[in-house]
Amino acid sequence: MEISASKLNKYLMFKLPSAYMCGVRTTKLTEEFCEVKVKHRWINQNPFNSMFWAVQGMAAELTTGALVMSYIRASDKKISMLVLNNKAHFSKKATGRITFLCNQGTDVREAINRTIETGEGQTIWMHAKGIDENGDEVSDFSFEWTLKVKE
Repeated sequence: MEISASKLNKYLMFKLPSAYMCGVRTTKLTEEFCEVKVKHRWINQNPFNSMFWAVQGMAAELTTGALVMSYIRASDKKISMLVLNNKAHFSKKATGRITFLCNQGTDVREAINRTIETGEGQTIWMHAKGIDENGDEVSDFSFEWTLKVKE
């Protein structure tokens, strides 16, 4: 089964319902990038009337993880994936519709090919920026993914 934006959204509904209920939705997924959007609503707000940081984190992680999942699926190998570390920076209140984008598909493909060729675990730092409707950056997330071929 190929991974697509609509299949990822169904996956969220059944496997990560908190992300789905908060409005996290994959809008585009290609070999090179993944785009995820989430709108500030009552259910995902903090006491300061902006989007809760954890909701932004779910959307940002999905942009990076969807690319990893997609390349693992295409490899036809059993490869484990896990977030080892993450960093976040917040620069503005997140209100309205926030778009997260990760465009590191090439980096993911290379890391997966290395772990398959060498049999050794690989790590890759992936980045997703949150941009509001005015084009302003509201947050910047980085996730260190570990990849390892399962035996």
